[in-house]
Amino acid sequence: MKMLAVALLMSLVPAPVAPELVALGDSYAAGLGAGDESSDDCRQSPHAYPKLWAQRNGASLVFAACAGAKTGEVAGQAERITPSATLVTVTAGGNDAEFSDVMTTCTLGKDDECAQRVEVAVRFIRDELPGRLDVLYGAVRARTSAEVVVLGYPRLFSFRTWCLMSTPKREAVNKAADALAEVTGDRARAAGFAFADVRQAFGDHGVCADEAWMNGLVLVPVDRSYHPNRAGQESGYLPALTAAASGNRLAVHTSD
Repeated sequence: MKMLAVALLMSLVPAPVAPELVALGDSYAAGLGAGDESSDDCRQSPHAYPKLWAQRNGASLVFAACAGAKTGEVAGQAERITPSATLVTVTAGGNDAEFSDVMTTCTLGKDDECAQRVEVAVRFIRDELPGRLDVLYGAVRARTSAEVVVLGYPRLFSFRTWCLMSTPKREAVNKAADALAEVTGDRARAAGFAFADVRQAFGDHGVCADEAWMNGLVLVPVDRSYHPNRAGQESGYLPALTAAASGNRLAVHTSD
């Protein structure tokens, strides 16, 4: 009888359900720059932080992130959020601010040309991007009640070593990165989402650092330039997501 009672009680205990991660975003979320990227336009890498988190936490993964995606396109990715999702990650906003054009100007232009282009980007980030992020985050919340973690962008450059890009240029680019991180975090928190700020983690590992987690200028393929490398995804982004995704570790969720 005792064994029967135990069996009956066990049958009433909800069965563990593995987490399901839905990863939305741009090239930083897709893992472009980390190596072994897909040959299609989305350029997804098996070393991207969503892939790594899913592998380490026994989670299924809906990998919707795509290189080049702006906030409006990332909002479209939100349609892939499933009812079974337990965690949604988002990294977006850099393409809206045309960071690739900023980096082209700062790589090829003079210091004052770089500074002027950065100021244009910062004005956009402060004035226009908040509304776009609000629309994106609203689209995500409309699709799910799951935990949402927004991961920001790092500062691109370190200063402890000599670099092909001048110090004024590096300072200007990092200023834009700070503005992007601040606005992204502010709007994420306003939406009720967790925000993972990766700037401190990447602080001594930017472009030109001895142990860089960011690619500098890469000639082939050029689209890997100024993106996190494999170490940046694994040692920068993954720990930040792990710390922020407090409710989604190691298949702790249960079904009703």
